[in-house]
Amino acid sequence: MVAAAVLLSGCGSAAGSGSGSGGTHSTGSARAADGRNAGAGTAAPGSTASAPSPATPSAETLPLAGRVVVLDPGHNPTNYQHTKEINRLVNIGTNRKECDTTGTETNAGYPEASYTLDVSRRVRTILAARGAKVLLTQNGDRPYGPCVDERARIGNAAHADAALSIHADGAPAGAHGFHVIAPKSLHAGTADTRAIAAPSLRLATTLRAHFKAATGEPFANYLGGGKGLMVRDDLGGLNLSTVPKVFIECGNMRDKQDAASLTSPAWRQRAAQGIADGLTAFLEGSPAGPADGKR
Repeated sequence: MVAAAVLLSGCGSAAGSGSGSGGTHSTGSARAADGRNAGAGTAAPGSTASAPSPATPSAETLPLAGRVVVLDPGHNPTNYQHTKEINRLVNIGTNRKECDTTGTETNAGYPEASYTLDVSRRVRTILAARGAKVLLTQNGDRPYGPCVDERARIGNAAHADAALSIHADGAPAGAHGFHVIAPKSLHAGTADTRAIAAPSLRLATTLRAHFKAATGEPFANYLGGGKGLMVRDDLGGLNLSTVPKVFIECGNMRDKQDAASLTSPAWRQRAAQGIADGLTAFLEGSPAGPADGKR
């Protein structure tokens, strides 16, 4: 995570589009779109065959129907072309920080902003198949940003049931693993996270368990006491949120082993599956998952 601006803008993170499937959970799209009933045969002689009735979406096929999720792909692929704009200071609730940052990249030059967008698109596909309405704060369609305060406002305006900022870190080589960041309960300046701190922490622990189960990625060895979880009060994307929200740093782009995962489309699909499963479990009120994310 490039420390300067909100993790939304100053860490490392991911977004996706793409191929491969690494998860074991159903995406909820198994029903045939044309409404035919599986196993329907030819009517017996002399009987009257009734027209097959369309399959009715159920909690099984669309478990997230009516739910709203906001995905926030960290940074923006063209932020680097707009340094003046992204260096402008904005209110993050407790003080002022840069609007956004360029994010980090692997030693081979794969940008965090490309990763975050790719993974976010993959997560959107999975959640939409489960019935959720999914919004992205940016989809590679803006010249820069949005600024960290606007990213928070997008989730608030959507009355999201859950919001997630996707990143990847930029720590020194040798630092590896992933971690999730939840907002600290605070009431200072224009920041008031008291109502969302507890549900956000539950979202964080649930996401942590499912991401680890799907990817096999270890908890970060360089912060958070090796528990894969931090609580912070310096990120505008969390401070200004009025809906349950967390950040995930999916790995360290500067570490050779993590970079190999982050640049792999197959691994990014597993990451998206773990994120989608964690969000789904949170929205369904399921337990966090395997203790400490371990099977």
